[in-house]
Order: sequence, then C-alpha cells, then structure tokens
Amino acid sequence: MILEMDNIEIKEKVKEIKQSFRQMMDGAVAQSMRQKGADYKLNWGATLPRLREMAAELGQNYDLALELWKQDVRECKILATMLMPPDEILPEVVDIWMEQTTSLEIAEQAAFNLYQHLPFAADKAYQWIAGENALAQLCGFHVLTRLFMQGKEPNERGINEFIDQALVALQGADLHVRKAAMQSVIRFSELGLVYERIARSALRQANLDFL
Repeated sequence: MILEMDNIEIKEKVKEIKQSFRQMMDGAVAQSMRQKGADYKLNWGATLPRLREMAAELGQNYDLALELWKQDVRECKILATMLMPPDEILPEVVDIWMEQTTSLEIAEQAAFNLYQHLPFAADKAYQWIAGENALAQLCGFHVLTRLFMQGKEPNERGINEFIDQALVALQGADLHVRKAAMQSVIRFSELGLVYERIARSALRQANLDFL
C-alpha cells in the first residue's frame, strides 16, 4: 500500500514516529552499537523486528521515506529504507542516499531493504563495487549476492567486471568489504557449474581459497 500525504501531514507523522521510538528504547542495544563503532547523533536501540512491524503498519510512502532519511536518527534512516517504494526512487536520489550513508548498519539495511529491489539494482551494484567508497562497495556486493540468490545471471561483461572487482576487494584492506565480496563470489558460483569454475579459477590465480 502506497500512501500520499501533504507536507504538514508528513512533518507531523515524522514527529509522531520519532516519539514512538522512545517506547522501543533499548539502552543495552544502543550501548553495544556505540562500542562497535556505530556512532549516530541519536540512537534509541530499537530492534529491527520492531522497525519492520512499524514499516508494515505505515506502508510504503515515498515522501515519508525522504523526510525520515533527512533525520540524523538511526531508527529514522532504517525505517526510510523500509518505506521507500523501490520503483519510485530515482537513481539520483539513490546516489544521494549512498553519499550520506556513514555507517555499516545503514549501508547493510539499505542494501537488503531497498537497493536489491530497485529496477536498476544491478547497474548500481556494478557501479558501486568499481568505486572507492567502502560502504558503497559493501552495498554493491550485498545487492549482487541477493540477485545471484534469485538466480539472476550476469552477461559476459557483467561476469568479467564482477570477478575483477571481487578479486580487488578480496585482496583489499577492508574486512567488511572482503567478507561481502566472498559471500557474493560464493553465491555467484552457485548459479551453475560454469560459474563455479569461473570463480574457482579466478580465486586460484589470485592465490585465494574458495570457502
């Protein structure tokens, strides 16, 4: 269900949503996140299942998602990725959201809740894994992992580009990107025997183990 609201209703709804986060507050979760380096201006520690319940009740809403994303609040940003209709958000807006993503958690949530469902998901994923932004690379590999799991096979150019960038990532310094790249390679290899041979050969040439 996609709802339409005017600006005043949007502002009021965002205010109401932010107030509701107080009831979901989990200090232990928030503290654990801070210790792991997740530094938000405001973090109520609301669990993902609770946020998913809220998203299901609210329904997809483009304007509400945009307004929630503007808030420097962990829960608002995650909820925005859940409420944004994938077929309505423009590539330029996706680029802005990616530029404004500063935490691992938000990057992963955006990839799983929204980016993998975009009509142009593959195009963005290949663009991101070829860039220098680690969080964008992470999103790109997560999206490709999901597409491979859905049985979507890349064309020859896509295969070459994916393998090249995956090998670069697997030999890079960022642990999270390395893990995302390896998971993606594993899912790529599960597309069929030919893909498995391509993956094994590429990893072998780079002196990397196939998990």
